[in-house]
Amino acid sequence: MQVSPNTKFKSQTNLAERRVEEEIRRLDRKYVWWKSVDAAIQTPELVVAQVMNLGDYEDICRLSEALGEDYLRQVVEHAEAGMFDERSWHFWHYRLGLAEPGKVPQLPVRKIPREHVVL
Repeated sequence: MQVSPNTKFKSQTNLAERRVEEEIRRLDRKYVWWKSVDAAIQTPELVVAQVMNLGDYEDICRLSEALGEDYLRQVVEHAEAGMFDERSWHFWHYRLGLAEPGKVPQLPVRKIPREHVVL
């Protein structure tokens, strides 16, 4: 059985979970418009990644203040393919001290299991 990287997010303390939920409720309609708030709360890292990728300065500052840089680091470290564009990926690696200049890892890539490939 494979454990999802999302499991780490679900094991946050109650206080952190409440903060995440408050921020998600505030940001959901603007950044994750295709999901209901209740659905978005189930995957907080998706909402946080959307704000980190597309957010305006004010929303990013509020998010960072409310959740802390450690949480943002976790989102970047466990990002899935498509969560960040190249520009944001580089910015957040530098901003959060996850990489030195010129040493940012490649963006995550979606991998399709061989048995699902139709030729």
